[in-house]
Amino acid sequence: MKVVLAYSGGLDTSVLVKWLIETYNAEVICFAADIGQEEELKGLDKKAKATGAKKIYIDDLREEFAKDFVYPMLRGGAVYESGYLLGTSIARPLIAKRLVDIAKKERAEAIAHGATGKGNDQIRFELTAYALMPGIHIIAPWREQRFRDQFAGRKDMIAYCKKHKIPVEATAKKPYSMDRNLLHISYEGGILEDPWKEPPSDMFKLSVAPEKAPARPQYVEVEFRKGDAVAVNGKKMSPLQVMQRLNKLAGKHGVGRVDIVENRFVGMKSRGVYETPAGTILHRAREAVEQLTMDREVLHMRNSLIPQYAKLVYNGFWFAPEREMLQSAMDEAAKTVNGTARLKLYRGSCTVVGRKAPKSLYDADLSSFEGSGGYNQDDASGFIKLNALRLRMRAKAAGRRR
Repeated sequence: MKVVLAYSGGLDTSVLVKWLIETYNAEVICFAADIGQEEELKGLDKKAKATGAKKIYIDDLREEFAKDFVYPMLRGGAVYESGYLLGTSIARPLIAKRLVDIAKKERAEAIAHGATGKGNDQIRFELTAYALMPGIHIIAPWREQRFRDQFAGRKDMIAYCKKHKIPVEATAKKPYSMDRNLLHISYEGGILEDPWKEPPSDMFKLSVAPEKAPARPQYVEVEFRKGDAVAVNGKKMSPLQVMQRLNKLAGKHGVGRVDIVENRFVGMKSRGVYETPAGTILHRAREAVEQLTMDREVLHMRNSLIPQYAKLVYNGFWFAPEREMLQSAMDEAAKTVNGTARLKLYRGSCTVVGRKAPKSLYDADLSSFEGSGGYNQDDASGFIKLNALRLRMRAKAAGRRR
């Protein structure tokens, strides 16, 4: 059997290479997606082959990730529950898509992943795989009793690596798990499973602590075209370049940290701590331009769809027809979002302080309390009475005459 494994080089996937060979008599082909992990990808080629893999693909998917996954999601205004900007959720469909591509190219019978049976990632990987290759066989070792019997925890996995001389850097006690990409870093598990416990100050990678950020604010301007950020401080950039630039700017000022308890798709609650520097700026900047350019009823309808859209992304339905349908609506609404937002970054805060648009729906003369601006205030009397009609009828029916 030939199996394509989603591979990170960490303890779990290092064990899986050898385990798949032993258990399934598999020829293992590893795949690692470069979606912004940076130094985490160093040495993966040698490591995978030293562990027993026949081949490894390490693909630079950063531009595709930014352009075809992060940007469409940002156009949809997606925020899950209490402020999660879906950094891990949006990466999984791309990884699974490439897994399937490699499986087709290599004529593999199966794909495999190291996601646990308690989490969301198993669902995201597999829904994507089945949507793109309905007949694919998926191996999820953590859902096999024989795997769980063999590996009760990290100690067993470390001992297995030592026995088979598998090169890993791991300790039996790990304070938390971390997952990084271009959009964010997520931290879960270990000491973070106590929702009362403050995250350790040395945990964060992308942002400085707000109290240690510069004492002077920094201003940044982000230009949008059809809902997509196309320039930072007047300089035209690709989606990848925009995110790289904004990650540095926001991280320098401690912007983008979120600590929430969210509801997993499988039913349990989970505490997640996230760093999303660029995503925070892009989300707030886009909203600022929308306020000037998007029709009121379109904005309200689009906003009413955001929770459902975000839920679909979170739960792994990126390649589902309902997400694609909603995406069309989000993209149509975003066509008018052309303009520039100015934000102030200061010690953890990201505040909109200005916005402008070439075709703004905002008319200062019309809105001003000074002068008429072409608005006849007498018209408001009829408007109010028409809207009050049902309320007056209800009051009369209840016998309230005065």
